[in-house]
Amino acid sequence: MRISVIGCGYVGLVTGTGLAEAGHHVICTDNDPERIAALKAGVIPIYEPHLDTMLVSNRRAQRLSFTSDAGEAVREGEAIFICVGTPPLETGEADLSAIDNVARLIAAEACESKLVVEKSTVPAQTGQQLKRVLEVYRRNTGVEFRVASNPEFLREGTAVEDFLHPDRVVIGVEDEASEKQLREVYRPILEQRFKCPVHLSGCPSTQSPRLVVTTINSAELIKHASNSFLAMKISYANMIADMCEKVGANIQEVTHAMGLDPRIGPRFLEAGLGFGGFCLPKDVQAFIRLAERSGVDAGILKEAERVNKRRIDLFLDKIRQSLWVVKDKQVGVLGLAFKANTDDIRFAPSLEIIRRLLAEGAQVRAYDQEAMDRTSAILPHVRYSREPYEVAEGADALLILTEWPEFRQLDWTRIYSVMDRPLVIDGRNLLNPGAMLDLGFEYHSFGRPTEVLTPHLIPPMASGASARATA
Repeated sequence: MRISVIGCGYVGLVTGTGLAEAGHHVICTDNDPERIAALKAGVIPIYEPHLDTMLVSNRRAQRLSFTSDAGEAVREGEAIFICVGTPPLETGEADLSAIDNVARLIAAEACESKLVVEKSTVPAQTGQQLKRVLEVYRRNTGVEFRVASNPEFLREGTAVEDFLHPDRVVIGVEDEASEKQLREVYRPILEQRFKCPVHLSGCPSTQSPRLVVTTINSAELIKHASNSFLAMKISYANMIADMCEKVGANIQEVTHAMGLDPRIGPRFLEAGLGFGGFCLPKDVQAFIRLAERSGVDAGILKEAERVNKRRIDLFLDKIRQSLWVVKDKQVGVLGLAFKANTDDIRFAPSLEIIRRLLAEGAQVRAYDQEAMDRTSAILPHVRYSREPYEVAEGADALLILTEWPEFRQLDWTRIYSVMDRPLVIDGRNLLNPGAMLDLGFEYHSFGRPTEVLTPHLIPPMASGASARATA
C-alpha cells in the first residue's frame, strides 16, 4: 500500500519506518526542511535503538522516502497518517493547531479519495472535528475523505520493537471501508508475516498482536486513559515509597508482593523521581482538562500529578539533609534523559533538579551517554564530561537521575576513591543499598532503608578491584 506520513518527529519516524519494514511504500514529510534534508542524508534527529539501521535499509530498498513537498506526500498516499505534535497549552489542553493545518493541507491537495488516520495523541472527539474541517475546506472535486483513529503506544527506548511487535493495535473507525483498509495496513504486523530484523530482541514474536476495533471517540480515549492509568500507578508506588521511609519498610519488598497479584502486575510500580518525558505529563494534563470540560471529577488524576511534581522536592530535601549547605558544593550528576535508552530531555526531572542546585550555588558536573548535547543547549553553566568517572572526581555528592544500565556496571570502588565525600543519592533506586554500604558509601534512595537490610534481596558483590554495586 502507498502510505504517507505527515510529521517526522518521534512518532512519525517510527511509524513511517515501521510501516516500510512491514512492506508498504511510505513517503514522509515535515514542515522543517532541515530535518528532511538530514533524513535524506541518513541522519536521524533522535536517538532510538535500531531506528537508524532500519531506516537506512528501507531507504535502500526504496520502500521509504522523504520529501519537503507536503502536497506531494498528500497526493501520493492512499492512507495518510497524521503524526504532528500536540504540545500542551498553558491551560494544559492539547494544542491542536498542527492537526488543523494538516487537515487544510489534505483538503487542498488531495485529488482522489483518502483515508486520513490520526496517529497523534489527541483528546476524544478530535476525529469528529477533523472530519468537519476536511469537509469544510475540501475543494469541490468530489474527493471523499474517511477519518480513522489509530493511537500509538510507543515507549521511548523500545519504540521500534513496540511498533513491530505490539501487544495490541487499536483502530477507531466508523465505516467498513476504513476498517478494511487499516486491517490491510497492519496485516503484516498482526500476522507477523514480515521478515523480522535480526538486530531486534524477541524475534520472532511469540504471540500475535490483538486487533481492537472501536469507534473513533473510544480509540482516542483509550490512549489518554492508558497513559493516565500508568501515571497513577507510578505515583501510587511513590506514595507507598514515602510511607516505607516513615515506617521502616522496604518499597521493593512491598511492590514485589503487590506485583504478584495478576490484577495488579509488577510493571510501573518502580519508585523514584517519578514520570517525565513528553507523553505522560502532557497526556495527564490533557485528560484532566477533557474531564473538566465534560463535567467529570478528575480529582484522582490531579492527585497523581501532584504526587509526581512533589518527587523533585523530596529528592532535593535528601540532598540538603545530606550536604547541609549546598552552596559551593561540587555535585556530580549521572543521567540527564528522562529515561534510559533515549536522548529525550523533555520534562526530564534532571533539568529542574540541576536548575535548583545551580540557583543554590552548587557546582554541577554531568554525564549522560546520549542526552548531553541536548542538555548543554538548555543548561550551558553545567560542566559536561564524556565519561562517568570524571563526574565523580572531587564530588561532594553523586546523583543518579536516569536508570541507564551502564551505571550499574561502573567500578564503584574506583568512584569511591576519587570522591571527596562518598555520598550517592539514587533517584532511580538503581543500585543495591547493601552493596553500596559495604563499599563504604553513604547511600540514599526512595523507600529503601539503608540501616535494615533483608539478606536474600542483596545479590553478592562482584569480587576484585572492579566491584560493582549491582541492583
